[in-house]
Amino acid sequence: MSLRVGIGTDAHRRVDGRKLILGGVEIEADFGLEAHSDGDVLCHAILDAMLGAAALGDKGTFFPPSDPQFKDIRSTELLVRASQTLQKHRCALVNVDVSVVCEEPKLLPYIPRMKQELAAALGIRESRISIKGTTTERLGFTGRNEGIAAMAVALVDCAEDET
Repeated sequence: MSLRVGIGTDAHRRVDGRKLILGGVEIEADFGLEAHSDGDVLCHAILDAMLGAAALGDKGTFFPPSDPQFKDIRSTELLVRASQTLQKHRCALVNVDVSVVCEEPKLLPYIPRMKQELAAALGIRESRISIKGTTTERLGFTGRNEGIAAMAVALVDCAEDET
């Protein structure tokens, strides 16, 4: 087997009149995130990290925003599909570590539920998922509450290539 690391990032603009979904959990907020899917930047960062670790490309390759079948889709469903893709390529997700960057809302109360949702979608134990919230001390677009960003790292164990 071969251990591989991938990194993923995502950011979306804040919009009124939409639910805020992070880590598959609806967060109490007076805004949501603009996106073709549900706008879950946390899941999107994980998608790119795990697909990148397996050298399979990125979320846009598998789930293009131009495809109507992905309009408003829950990002946890995309994680399920990406996990199945990894398995088809003889890879297994070992763990993920995610940082969400926003001034508000505070995420700490939601993290246990996020870990439950992600563990179910990814097919790994909650103990293999780390989620942290951080701010930029009011600097940049996240500091001005214009949007939310996330960064993720994934460790994947893949069968050795035949070549």
